[in-house]
Amino acid sequence: MTKDWIALDQVSFVRNRKVILDRIDWRVAPHDHWVVLGANGSGKTTLLQILAGYLWPSRGRVTVLGERFGETDLRELRRKIGWVGSFLGAQFPPNQRPLDLIVSGRFASLGIHEPPRDEDYARARDLAGRLGCASILDSPYAVLSQGEKQRLLIARALVHDPLLLILDEPCAGLDLVAREQLLRTLVDLGSRKNAPAMILVTHHLEEIMPVFKHVLLLENGRCLAQGPKEDVLTSELLGRAFGIPVRISRNGDRYWAWME
Repeated sequence: MTKDWIALDQVSFVRNRKVILDRIDWRVAPHDHWVVLGANGSGKTTLLQILAGYLWPSRGRVTVLGERFGETDLRELRRKIGWVGSFLGAQFPPNQRPLDLIVSGRFASLGIHEPPRDEDYARARDLAGRLGCASILDSPYAVLSQGEKQRLLIARALVHDPLLLILDEPCAGLDLVAREQLLRTLVDLGSRKNAPAMILVTHHLEEIMPVFKHVLLLENGRCLAQGPKEDVLTSELLGRAFGIPVRISRNGDRYWAWME
């Protein structure tokens, strides 16, 4: 098995003759936590969908968790990957029972297509308790706040002990308090022994918590920079990626960007 959890070699993705990703090379080691950063349209979500096997690259080679695309069953691979994102949250019916929503993560499906075991529900309740959402398990999905829904989605993503956790803008739509609570949840998760490797997509530097040590910076579908966040989160690189002059400030282990 490859030593890298993610290995992309010259990966490109073209849709309707438009290049969305252009010759991406990227390596992620087991248990490393990365941020994928870039302006709207830079290819962030497309990159994540390729990693999770929902999209197939137009060119290049993709290896995830030691499994090379074209030589593995992607349905089985997805069982080793947890996904948290707004597109997924919108797929659940309004009357979805939160406990069943969490359990469905074991099957990497939007519904439960196999009889769950008692231990599946026990695991779901334990995760709900750890993530601070045990009190909402009897409430219909539709009446929950956005923050509560995001916590449920994280529990769902973790119920099958994934090796890789993909977080596609998990703080979108959250107010300040809910966002900070969710970010602290990610810090706690990422700091645990044998935590899954985490890939976080965001537009906002202040969401890059100390547990995330590396950044992949995209510009128009290409890799502008990658590596330790101290080397990537600079005014020059971010100004180029977002197309405006920016100033970067740092307070402890948190970063902020300001327009000049």
